[in-house]
Amino acid sequence: MILPEPANTRLFINAVSPDGVRRDLAVRDGRFCDIAMVGRDDKIEVVDLHGLLVLPAFVDGHVHLDKSFVGDRWHSHVTADSLGARLAIEKDLLADALPIIERAEALLARAHGFGTVAMRSHVDIDATLGLSTLHAVMEACERWHDRVSVELVAFPQAGILSSPGTADLLDAAMREGASVVGGLDPTTFDGDADAHLNIVFGVAGRHGAQIDIHLHEPGLQGIEQLRRIASRTSAEGMYGKVAVSHAYALGEVGSDEAARTADILAEAGVSIMTNAPGDRPFPPILMLRAAGVRVFSGNDNIRDAWWPYGDADMLGRAMLIGYRSGFLSDADLAVALDMATSVAANVLGLERYGLAAGDDATFVVVDAETPAAAVAAPSCARRLIQRGATVPIDRSRLANL
Repeated sequence: MILPEPANTRLFINAVSPDGVRRDLAVRDGRFCDIAMVGRDDKIEVVDLHGLLVLPAFVDGHVHLDKSFVGDRWHSHVTADSLGARLAIEKDLLADALPIIERAEALLARAHGFGTVAMRSHVDIDATLGLSTLHAVMEACERWHDRVSVELVAFPQAGILSSPGTADLLDAAMREGASVVGGLDPTTFDGDADAHLNIVFGVAGRHGAQIDIHLHEPGLQGIEQLRRIASRTSAEGMYGKVAVSHAYALGEVGSDEAARTADILAEAGVSIMTNAPGDRPFPPILMLRAAGVRVFSGNDNIRDAWWPYGDADMLGRAMLIGYRSGFLSDADLAVALDMATSVAANVLGLERYGLAAGDDATFVVVDAETPAAAVAAPSCARRLIQRGATVPIDRSRLANL
């Protein structure tokens, strides 16, 4: 599907911006422009939004396009008592699933239908899979490149040291299309944090890439790991280029320990991703933000071997984050939305993102009075405008994905 070309100039009138102000939005050639710049010679189309809220389009900062069963039949969840057992179950289930390309496309379609236009997807890289999974996800993303921008993370799901050959595969993945180097529990999974991080930071340095490390290590061990990652980030001059996903330890230690670690992360420019999972403590979002840490969000696993839940809706994810965090005020609910929009966009380095003149005219129209109301009760009544054009969404197909 190719998006329809926008008219030379469109005026979206009677919109309510995130700050609550009713305003008109002018779009010329797919970008927002100052209304004062609209001339008599412009071919103008007027679209009345009737007082509906407009929000920046959503950004999913952490997803696994290669793992999801969206688009496939329902796969009942199988319990596991160890990480190794979980990985074995996943391989068995994926072997009986539709091809990666079909499932990845189905998930991209669902996410886009809810208003997501960019994401960071972690893709499994190991000695068994080689780069086959990466290539399949890349093909699916290429089919959607005009609608969803996807940043791919080479993710060593089976470890690096514990999976011989994976270090070389991470290098190869960066040459063949990945742009972020992943890591996984350097101590508990690979048994040697320094050696694990040497490889991750080494690959990133050779390719000028960013880093995003899965960290599930608990309590003080996890805190030590976060500080080790922050130290390496500073030593390598990678301020703003390193993220840690999950970082459960920040929610498992006392507030003083968490606050001290927040200051260290902020100084090093390490970002934190959380999806506020239902079965684990998670980072204290407001504390981290107050310290200057970029905290962004993503859906993480969506209906796969790890987790049967999820629908790819980042506005719904913002609601879950606010709910689990005890966010009640309008300001705090807006934080949850910010994590799924502007902060995630900033971490991914998206350019021309937002609602200002010069930005891509890409936004979501939502049936809600305020951003807080949109987060507290996500409405399915929404419309995606992409580069100034209303995106045609086949809702009947979407419902069947």
